[in-house]
Amino acid sequence: MRALDLVHDTIKKYVKAGSICIDATMGRGYDTAYLASLAGDSGKVIAFDIQKSALDSTSSLLKEKGYENVELILDSHANMAKYATDESVDCIVFNLGYLPNGDHTIYTHADSTIEAITSGLKILKKGGLMCVSIYYGGDSGYEEKDALLPFLKNLDDEKYQVIMASFFNWKNDPPIPVFILKN
Repeated sequence: MRALDLVHDTIKKYVKAGSICIDATMGRGYDTAYLASLAGDSGKVIAFDIQKSALDSTSSLLKEKGYENVELILDSHANMAKYATDESVDCIVFNLGYLPNGDHTIYTHADSTIEAITSGLKILKKGGLMCVSIYYGGDSGYEEKDALLPFLKNLDDEKYQVIMASFFNWKNDPPIPVFILKN
């Protein structure tokens, strides 16, 4: 099983036709398209990235697949609360790190990611799901991982359940999928 399979299998349990979803880090658009397929024409996906090339890739993929229920936003995920009201979103997805096949000098950072998670938790519905996949290997991400894990561990357990998956025997730097459920 890949980390992506685990995340998508979990998302499928929370996102139904009519859901409102956010892809906080659209990248090449694969999660955006997946969320759009689950939310259907009656739902909506709002996807963020700071790189125009990510927006262009995602736009092409969505056109190819025929999804029109998506709004692509060239902005930081830290600003997502400007685009949705409190407790209105069913699912929020993050893939941290850098844009696949992109510029490795541009990547997510702990400060904006923590700000984005904090904002996201406000706009997430009760019973909603946030998935944070932490990719930290290579030339970026260790600082972000080292800041995020204590932050996530200290989320109020009266309000959130935080479940962290570990590919315990994988070599090198396996991704860390984290699931946050809002009580």
